[in-house]
Formats: sequence, C-alpha cells, structure tokens
Amino acid sequence: MTQPVLALDPDTLLISSRNAREAAKALAPAYQSREPFHYGGYDNFLNPEILERVKEELKQLPESETSFDRPQEKLKTSYTPERLPPYTRQLFYALNSRPVLGFVEELTGIKGLIPDPYFAGGGVHVVANGGHLDIHADFNHHAGLNLERRVNLLIYLNKDWKAEYGGSFEVWNDDMSAQVASYAPLFNRMCMFSTSSNSWHGNPEPVNHPDGEPRMSIALYYYTATWDSTRKSHTTLFKPRPDTVDKPDRMVARRELLQDLLPPIIHRKVAWRLEKLGF
Repeated sequence: MTQPVLALDPDTLLISSRNAREAAKALAPAYQSREPFHYGGYDNFLNPEILERVKEELKQLPESETSFDRPQEKLKTSYTPERLPPYTRQLFYALNSRPVLGFVEELTGIKGLIPDPYFAGGGVHVVANGGHLDIHADFNHHAGLNLERRVNLLIYLNKDWKAEYGGSFEVWNDDMSAQVASYAPLFNRMCMFSTSSNSWHGNPEPVNHPDGEPRMSIALYYYTATWDSTRKSHTTLFKPRPDTVDKPDRMVARRELLQDLLPPIIHRKVAWRLEKLGF
C-alpha cells in the first residue's frame, strides 16, 4: 500500500509533530509557488481505513444545522462535528491538533496558525444532485475570535467519482478570465489553499451522479491572530463565471452598500431586520 501523505494512526488518529512536518516539506515548494494564490491537491491523503470508517458512520446523518438553496449555493447542507458520530467527531479534533497544524504551517509557509474550536462554517458538507457552489472568496474574519482566516482544508469522501459527475473543486484567476485548476472530489483526495479576498474557488458545476449519490466532503479552516482595525470584514463574495448561467449575489451587494452608507448603530439595526426577512 502506498504510504499516505499524512499518516495518522487509524485507531488513535495520532501522528508525531515531527512526522507531520516532515510529510509537508517536500510538498511545500510547489504549493507556495502556485498562482494566482497558493493551493494544492493531494491524493491518498490519509490512511484509507480512516475515511472508510467515516463513510460507514455517515450513512446515518442527523438533521443538518445549515442548508442553502439559492442561485449561488444550491442544495448544500452542513453538519457540525459535535453532532456527528464519535469516530468522525474525533477525526475533526485530530485535524485541529498540534501535529496537523504543523503539517499545514509547513505546507503553506503560514506560521502561528490557530484552529477553530467552533468549526464555524466547517464540518461535513453534503451537496445533493443538482446542487453546486458558485465561484467565491470566503468570509475573511472570524468575528467571535477576532481572527483572520488563512487556510482551507478539504477532504473528499466520494468513492468511484468521475469528473463528469460534476462537483469538481475549481480555482479561478482574479478577473475570472480563466480556470486555473480543477480537482474532481475523489475519495481520500485533499485540497488545500491559502485564503484571501481574492482566492476565487468553488464547485460550480452541478452534481450529476448517475445513481443520485451526493458529493460529500470534510471542511476545516485555520486562522491567525493578525486581524486589526484597518481591515474590512466581508461575508462570502461570489463572482459569476463569464458566459455561464451563474448569478450575481445581489443580496450581499445590497448589504455592503448599506454598510458603506449608514452609521454603524443604524446599520446594525437595519442589517438585523433584513436578516430576519431573508434579504
């Protein structure tokens, strides 16, 4: 069997910090040289037994906490780790551990990474047939912890998936003139990228599995204590691909305009009201 990229023990989900950092060193130069932002895709990421056990547990999912069904993010549901079965939950904790943080730091070159104990926006993501997530840049500020978002880690759980089934992870350049990279969401493939307000990515091609299987992934985000008052926070920003049916996100555009025009105290009241009304 080929040695996995990150050799967590399947039973304990542990790895030494030294071995985790060593695993990233050979991969780091290519990752850190990619443009228009740093990214990479890595097959055979974990011991496959780990994800086999996760898939078995996820045959029974609780009711989702978050679901999206609008033009930009359609038929997508999220499940936070604390409500998932025990082995899957422990895998999330392992992926937030010191050794894995060392792996991510070594690969990305970003020091002082902080895991999110709340898994805000993270967890298990499921996109049903017909669903998609348009090209976007993620929210940049963890308001509860006052941290700057820096890295996304995605691990795919889809057995025997083919690119024609849709749902591929895509990287785009800043002016949306070209797709830079595309990764089908294959079982035990990990995609990682360094986030910014211009790290345009998504899975915009609708899931179209012949047997109706959903696209499933594990998502974790890492942060640094580098946020300051000179920065402007934003929610997820969407960009339509040219010559496609992608729709501009007018809801976010309206909210940003109000934020720019209104005094903060009034903006907070108006934003809360619009949130309750679904605008």
